[in-house]
Amino acid sequence: MKSNRLGHVSLVSAIALILASTFTACNPVTIDYLYVAGNKENPGQIQTFVADRVSGALSVSGSAISSGGVTPIALATSTDYTHLWALNQGDSSLVTFAVGSNGALTSGKSYTMSAEGNTPVAMALNAQGTLLYVVNRYQPGCSTYTPGAATCTGGALVVFPIGTDGTVGTAVANGSLSYWPIGVNPTAVAALPSGTSAFVTSYNTDTGLGYVYAFAATSAGVLSAEPGSPFNAGVRPTGIACTPVSRFVYVTDFAQNQLIAYTVLDGGVLVPLINGPFKTGNQPSAITIDPRGTFIYVTNELDNSVSAYAISLPTGTPSAAVNTSGSSINATGTEPVAVLVDPSFGRYVFTANFLDNSLSAFQLNPSTGTLAPAQNGPYPTVGQPAALAAIPRGNHSVQVNQP
Repeated sequence: MKSNRLGHVSLVSAIALILASTFTACNPVTIDYLYVAGNKENPGQIQTFVADRVSGALSVSGSAISSGGVTPIALATSTDYTHLWALNQGDSSLVTFAVGSNGALTSGKSYTMSAEGNTPVAMALNAQGTLLYVVNRYQPGCSTYTPGAATCTGGALVVFPIGTDGTVGTAVANGSLSYWPIGVNPTAVAALPSGTSAFVTSYNTDTGLGYVYAFAATSAGVLSAEPGSPFNAGVRPTGIACTPVSRFVYVTDFAQNQLIAYTVLDGGVLVPLINGPFKTGNQPSAITIDPRGTFIYVTNELDNSVSAYAISLPTGTPSAAVNTSGSSINATGTEPVAVLVDPSFGRYVFTANFLDNSLSAFQLNPSTGTLAPAQNGPYPTVGQPAALAAIPRGNHSVQVNQP
């Protein structure tokens, strides 16, 4: 009897070891490589983390490297995850990095803008991976606004073609200009996943109004203003995001603590949802939508928290926050300024917390959208983290919800 029991135990142990080995081989511990850009140092720094598949917990991978410029404020990755771009505000530079199979970054070509404007504030790649939209606070030759003048009247939206090798091409021409004029104080940019439109948020302190500038986009990156653009967007819009199926656009209003939702009509015209805007925490800034197009996550700078919303797929209406803003379950570090959902399986949410030099990580419940803190967080980072990007380890596919 004893001998048989020992035999059974040995057999079970052997099977368990085989299964564990198989599970580990098919499901590597690292699910994503996460990049954070910090702008305290000169030059700026980019730090790489690996995200654990089971918990979403983060650990540092290698040493921080230079962002290739001063004050990095945005990161973007290519659609095939082989390249990363860093946008540096202090010297108006755009730097290309190659991404190794282990997530390591190798610095490549750097481009400094001058004819396209200066002091960049935001960047977004289109879903086709062919166009990089960069927003500059000032137009060429300007460092302030001059109302009523022929120039220096606002910001500049620049469209760069992207090569298959990650190279940044010459800016798409707008007649004699290498940019499209936009309003004062631009803050964020988003490309509609369909590739047919691009949007830029801005606000005007003289009028006390915020706006979304909407442009129709050709596959070559030539833009034209949409009818009715710019569209009203509260008082001080700071972040913008589009659903994966290009039906809805969401904007955070930093001044009025609200989330503004729009339906996208044919041609990129934006129509506000009649039951909005929707309440956020205090001073909402960054926004992201999970890869399935099911949930919205908004960082609240003053509350040090993340608000989570479920999207009604037929109408685009965000639910009341599925986590109460400011509660311990979605508390972040101090002043969260960037947020993303992991691209591998859409199971984790990360924020960059500017004032306490940290990253926060949360487990995302794919059924409800609720968040639970990952273990051992928050995680120390390079100084003043301002931007996030991530790439999956291996090939994964997230199902996009259709309306």
